[in-house]
Amino acid sequence: MTESSPASSRRGLILINTGPGKGKTTAALGTAFRAAGNGMRVLILQFLKGSWHYGELDSALKMGPDFVIKQMGRGFVKVGGAETDPEDIKMVEDAWAEAADAILSGDWDLVVLDEINYAIGYKMLDPQAVADVLRCKPEMVHVILTGRNAHPLLIELADTVTEMREVKHAYQKGILAQRGIEF
Repeated sequence: MTESSPASSRRGLILINTGPGKGKTTAALGTAFRAAGNGMRVLILQFLKGSWHYGELDSALKMGPDFVIKQMGRGFVKVGGAETDPEDIKMVEDAWAEAADAILSGDWDLVVLDEINYAIGYKMLDPQAVADVLRCKPEMVHVILTGRNAHPLLIELADTVTEMREVKHAYQKGILAQRGIEF
């Protein structure tokens, strides 16, 4: 048996950041920042975010055309007792169409699907459709999926799954979200 060379063992990974703790998007952004520093083209599609202005949007503009963040939603989505707004469902469908095209195009080295796990959990997006695209992605494309309650089908497909667990949060002491830290 021969050892694989480092070049032959390189391939695009599927990573999931999930769990109830803080830091899923932040971890994905850190990986995206690292990828950009290594000359990789990065696309971050935020499935539900859209009504707030986050600091990372301004940072992305400073990074140039090979580091793009797009907000694809309207912000908070009504779920549970209230019926999901058809406009939100349409926005998720459009976001997924763009994400699938971006992943399959090979134009991006890293595609971050921010909050896609929520869209799947809210039954706005079929996990099988996501899995089908991930199985067909170009070999060197990396994909990160974020959000709580990652679907078991996607967890099985992923190379790396990290579950964030809250131990303590400033909000429990009445401290509101801080600019530059949470947004």
